[in-house]
Amino acid sequence: METSRPLQILRDVAAVTVVGIFMFPIFWWALTSIKPISAVFDKDRVNFFDFVPTFINYGVTLFGQSRSQLAIDQGIGMGVGGAEAYDSRQSIMESIIISLGTTVITMTIAVFAAYAISRMMFKGRNSYLNWVLGQRFMPPIAILVPLVTIYKTAGLRDTDNLYMGYFGLMMIYALMNLPIAVLLMKSFLDDVPKDVDEAAMIDGATRFQTFRKIVLPMVKGGIAASAVLVFIFSWTEFLLSLFLTTEIRTVPVKIQTFVTSTGNEWGFIAALGTAAIIPSFIFILLVQKNLVRGLTLGSLKE
Repeated sequence: METSRPLQILRDVAAVTVVGIFMFPIFWWALTSIKPISAVFDKDRVNFFDFVPTFINYGVTLFGQSRSQLAIDQGIGMGVGGAEAYDSRQSIMESIIISLGTTVITMTIAVFAAYAISRMMFKGRNSYLNWVLGQRFMPPIAILVPLVTIYKTAGLRDTDNLYMGYFGLMMIYALMNLPIAVLLMKSFLDDVPKDVDEAAMIDGATRFQTFRKIVLPMVKGGIAASAVLVFIFSWTEFLLSLFLTTEIRTVPVKIQTFVTSTGNEWGFIAALGTAAIIPSFIFILLVQKNLVRGLTLGSLKE
């Protein structure tokens, strides 16, 4: 049944309005990142575009430029730290290492687990799937206190060993992301007919050869979409990184340090926050079709 023209227009206007409401905070965040301090803390009015853009906030946080340039251009910010307090290059590198490591660990386990669940029938299979999904419902704060104790006892704190600190954070991130990764990959693997596996094995291929050479290439888009989702969840995780590490500071934890005793460095916060959002947007745009298909594939069929 064809939708009438007025209804189409109303639907489009509603869609644009909803997207605009959700995108406005991001737009304001990006706008604040290029505002001088006088525009950020303008008490008389909300300053949208009546200012001279400056990129010194990005220069300090992303390139380690001296805050003396900020004093010359627009006046010193409200914080009391020196240039090194706002230089976020080390935090960005640490976040990249941890997020990539987490993605590799999570996807390696998830692909094998999802293939087994998708292709092999065993007792309690549906109950196991419900249990896997249930793990995602548990908030990290519920296990935070015992987790800190376990990490300290096992020597996984970065204060004991920096490399074990990286490994420990990757492992807990991987455990938190495994449920969604397994369920996503199962939905993609379910979309590949089992006849493909059977035909390959009839021709002499082993189960592993079928999995590696036939099935995996057919779901590479799904693997990419799932990996992007895992990377984003790891990139934006704050609570676990805050409590489980001391020397390692991921980007979300680094942003929190810009809240000083004398005020908030909104320019630096907005600059680092905007820069941290960009990779997520790019990755999602690249795999959006596969990601949406994976999230909705099980909604209409078993």
